[in-house]
Amino acid sequence: MKVIKDFEEYKLLDMADGMKLELWNGIKLLRPDPQIIWPNKSNPSLWNDIDAIYHRSKSGGGSWEIINPRLNDKWDIHYKDLTFNLKLMGFKHTGLFPEQAYNWDLIMNTIKKANREVKVLNLFAYTGGASIAALKAGASVVHVDSSRGMVDWAKTNAESSGIADRPIRYIVDDVRKFVKREINRGNKYDIILMDPPSFGRGSKSEVWNIETDLYNLVDMCSQILSDDPLLFIINSYTSGFSKTILESVLRLTIKKKGVISSAELCIPMENSDLLLPCGSYTRWEKE
Repeated sequence: MKVIKDFEEYKLLDMADGMKLELWNGIKLLRPDPQIIWPNKSNPSLWNDIDAIYHRSKSGGGSWEIINPRLNDKWDIHYKDLTFNLKLMGFKHTGLFPEQAYNWDLIMNTIKKANREVKVLNLFAYTGGASIAALKAGASVVHVDSSRGMVDWAKTNAESSGIADRPIRYIVDDVRKFVKREINRGNKYDIILMDPPSFGRGSKSEVWNIETDLYNLVDMCSQILSDDPLLFIINSYTSGFSKTILESVLRLTIKKKGVISSAELCIPMENSDLLLPCGSYTRWEKE
């Protein structure tokens, strides 16, 4: 497993009874997490002065309860020299997954060590955490997501990080259609990243199902890797696929010489030996 330790403005303060207590650059949030099955709080005194709580509804979904009336609609958080914009979203999200700091570091280090021009393709790119990291390290980036709102949010993150003028293309499209066009165009990438959901819809309501569509997408992406690729990362959150299955997908599709590995990403609880698993990655990387 990989434990995230350097995200100074994000802290997991406590967790109990299906809820995690977090501090996001001074904003204290309480959000559900079904993996937290023990009932008792480790630090009960920390569960005071909460700014907002996300409540699940019995019919599915849920909503935020704002406890602090002075809570801003939006605020920033920083990871090293990266700046991200946060807000309370539906389905308990804030617009950022802090465990991905591990991948941001890997991406930035890989680009810097390459000592050459690097082209990055980020699929299901969400609000652009990995895109911003790659841009900051000096790569050119193509950022693809089916949601116009998420793409606009990524643009704002680039502006906040002071890199809006760097070479990035923002594409609102179904990722499979985009990759097919890139194959026909003959475009190639040194790094390909993807955060596929279990289910979703493209920009024109195309249905995505990870069980039936992931292998074909990865296989297509293998055709747009450059002659000297550096990295291919698949992040997994709720798909139910084991890391072994995703490793097999990469072995069957990427024929370049390299190393395949995977690990669980975990966030440590403050002043504790407890860890909260937050999905996993599977990657191919150049030897």
